Amino acid sequence: MFLVTGLPTELKASFWIWFVGGILGLLGGMLGMLASLVLFAAAPGAATLVLLLMLLAAAVGAAQIVLALAMKDGKRWARLGLTALTGATLVLAVANAMMGVGQGGNWATFLISLAATVLLWLPNSQAFFAATRSGNTSSE
Repeated sequence: MFLVTGLPTELKASFWIWFVGGILGLLGGMLGMLASLVLFAAAPGAATLVLLLMLLAAAVGAAQIVLALAMKDGKRWARLGLTALTGATLVLAVANAMMGVGQGGNWATFLISLAATVLLWLPNSQAFFAATRSGNTSSE
């Protein structure tokens, strides 16, 4: 599952960025869900919203892990999914900045995701996905 031999260096780096980020997102979402349970005593409405947002964060983290593992196997749809996640992080960072009360971590998350996404589309990575597709047409 964690074997990255045979991958171009760019994809190895991208895989680990996405995989570790997914683990952190999943754990953060789960811890946030637990923490939101305390909030139910004081503000049930806000706690419900926080719980839903943390559930979404955990689901995105889990999806990121699954997509990173599939990308490592040469699945082009996984590369597109990870690229879409980067677009979503940009939207969230912009929305957070427009509210004026957000955290700077959204921009850091976007920039890290952007770097990992760029690695997915570099020439060596393109060649890997092309070779995987031509060598095994059932991988899609």
